[in-house]
Amino acid sequence: MKSKWIFILIGIIVIIGIAYFIFSQRNTNNTTHYGTSDGQRISTETQNNAQDTKKLVETEISKFSTKIIVDDDNRDNNLEISASKLNGVIVKDGEEFSFNDTVGNPTPDEGYEKAGVFIGGQKSKGYGGGNCQISTTLYDAVLKVKGLKVTERHEHGKEVGYVEKGKDATVVYDELDLKFKNNTGYDIKIYSDVTTEKVNVKIVKLSYEN
Repeated sequence: MKSKWIFILIGIIVIIGIAYFIFSQRNTNNTTHYGTSDGQRISTETQNNAQDTKKLVETEISKFSTKIIVDDDNRDNNLEISASKLNGVIVKDGEEFSFNDTVGNPTPDEGYEKAGVFIGGQKSKGYGGGNCQISTTLYDAVLKVKGLKVTERHEHGKEVGYVEKGKDATVVYDELDLKFKNNTGYDIKIYSDVTTEKVNVKIVKLSYEN
C-alpha cells in the first residue's frame, strides 16, 4: 500500500511540475510580445515628437498688387470668391500649378455673378468676370520668383487697365489657363486677398527649422 501511495505522490508532483513549466512559458511569451509592442509604440511617439519640434517657417519671396478700377459689386463678389479659393494653396516642389484647376469653373452654383469680360476682344458680361485680375496679379507675383517657370499664359485682346500692357494673364475655364511649375527646390504657399481698392497676392517659401 505504501508503494502505491508513493507512486501516486510522484505522479502528482510530475503533473504539478509540467503545469508550472507550461504556465511559465506562457508568461515569458506574453512579456516578450507586450515588450515589443511597447517598443514600437515608444519609437513611433519619439518620431512624432521629433516632427512636432520642427517649426514651419514661412519666408516671403514675392508679392504683387493690382488696383481695382471698376466700380461693380458683381465683379467685386467674383474677385473675393476666386481670391479665397487661391488663398492658402501650397504648390510642392516639382508640381505644376493650374489656375483653372485651383479656382474651378465660375458658375452661379459657386456664387459667381455676371460682370465684365472680354470675348473676342470685345467687352461683354459673363459669370466670373474679374477672375482675370486675380490670375494677372498672381502671374506678376510668380514672375518675381526664380525657379517658378510659367508653362501657360495668355494675353487679353485689349489693355485691361489694372496692369501695364503685356503683363496680364487672361483665363477662361477649360480654354485658357495660367500655369506654372515649381522648380525652386522648395514648397511654396500662395496668399491672396481683396480689399476695397486692391487685389493682393503674396508667395512665401515653406521650410522647417528645429
